[in-house]
Amino acid sequence: MKKTLTIFTPAYNRAYTIHKCYESLKRQTSKDFIWLVVDDGSTDGTKNLILKWQEEVDFEIRYIYKENGGMHTAHNTAYENIDTELNVCIDSDDYMTDDAVEIIVSEWKKVRNENIAGIGALNVFEDRKVIGSKFPEDLKKAKYFDIYHKYGVRGDKKFIYRTDLIRNFPYPEFKDEKYVGLDYKYKKLDENYELALINEVVCIVEYMDDGSSKNMLRQYRKNPRGWCFFRLENLKIQNTSLKYKFKEYVHYVSSKLILKDYCVLECLPNKFLGVLAIPFGILLYFYIMKNTEN
Repeated sequence: MKKTLTIFTPAYNRAYTIHKCYESLKRQTSKDFIWLVVDDGSTDGTKNLILKWQEEVDFEIRYIYKENGGMHTAHNTAYENIDTELNVCIDSDDYMTDDAVEIIVSEWKKVRNENIAGIGALNVFEDRKVIGSKFPEDLKKAKYFDIYHKYGVRGDKKFIYRTDLIRNFPYPEFKDEKYVGLDYKYKKLDENYELALINEVVCIVEYMDDGSSKNMLRQYRKNPRGWCFFRLENLKIQNTSLKYKFKEYVHYVSSKLILKDYCVLECLPNKFLGVLAIPFGILLYFYIMKNTEN
C-alpha cells in the first residue's frame, strides 16, 4: 500500500547526530511513511550508517548521495524524488515525537482539499518548551506569511506540504553559492493556498552550533546572489507593511554591495524606497563585512 508521507532529511557530515532522527522514526506509532535521506556530500561515513539501518528496520529508507551544494539544493533533490502525497523536512539534528506521523496523517484526512497546501504544526525544544508561540486557538487555517506577519506567531514551526504543489517552485542554484532562503517556496504557495494549523507537537529541535541558524551573517556574505533573489521575491508579496518592505530593500542593497554590483535600483519595484534604503544598506554591508572577517 502506498505511503502517505515522506520524511526527508538533508545531511552533511551529521553521522554523529542523525541517529536521534532514526531512533524516533523507529518509535513511530504509525508506519505510514518513507524516510528519505539526501546526503549532501558527507565524508564522515553517513552513507554506511544509512545503508546499515536499511537492513534493520520495518519501514522504507531511501538514500540519495549528491555533491555538496547547500541545504536548498538537497531540498531540490528531495522534491524531485518524493512520490508520496505529503512531505516534511526533519533536519539531521532534530527528531520526531513518537506519534508525529499518526498526528499528521490523521489531521490530513480531516482537512484535505484542493485549497489546502498542507499542515502547520509545532516544534519544541528538548525540554518540551514550544519554540516561540502556539497558533491562536481560533485560527484553523492561514497563509504561511500571515501566520507570522498578521497573526503574530513567533518561532520556527513544522510545515508539512503537498508534494504536487511544493515541487512546482524549485530553488534557484547559483554558482559558488550554497544558500537560498527555504521559505521562498512557502510564500509562493501563499498566492493560491492556505495551511491547516494544529497546536500539536511533531518535532523536537536542537539548534547545533554548526548549523546555519548560528551563521546568518556568514550566509549573507557567502551567498549574495541567493539573498538578492530571496529579497526580490519577498518584495512581490502583496499587502506587506512599509516596515517589511523597507527592511527587504536594505538587505537587498547590502547583498548587491557584497556582489560589487552597484546598480542597486535597477530591479526594485519602488525606486524611491530603494534610494531611502541605500544609506542603511551601506551600513549593513559594513557590519556584515566587519563581523565575518575570520
